[in-house]
Amino acid sequence: MIQQESRVDVADNTGAKIAQIIRVLGGSTGSGKFTRKSAGVGDRVIVTIKKALPNGEVKEHQICTAVVVRTKHPTRRPDGSFVRFDRNAVVIIDPEGNPKGTRIFGAVARELREQNYMKIVSLASEVI
Repeated sequence: MIQQESRVDVADNTGAKIAQIIRVLGGSTGSGKFTRKSAGVGDRVIVTIKKALPNGEVKEHQICTAVVVRTKHPTRRPDGSFVRFDRNAVVIIDPEGNPKGTRIFGAVARELREQNYMKIVSLASEVI
């Protein structure tokens, strides 16, 4: 459950380290009193880069599209189990949905396979 204004880690080698969510493209709204859009694993978001390496592919204050690969909020799976990670993380993607970086750091959730982000799944060191 990541929402607008959340700061997340960037889990690829594009040079970005920390990004801030400025718009949730996928995701859903909660029923009842909380109606802000929240993104889960596999949802696209628009981010602005807050901290980056000086010689990286993306620069600070640049606006990019990204996909959420890890969330602290538990994600329920169809078999009844839950998966959660220590920190929230995104991977920066191009308009076709392919990652801009050539490496993915850390584990990613298996739900990305169902969302057709196969390139991210293949580049990841571990799929949980």
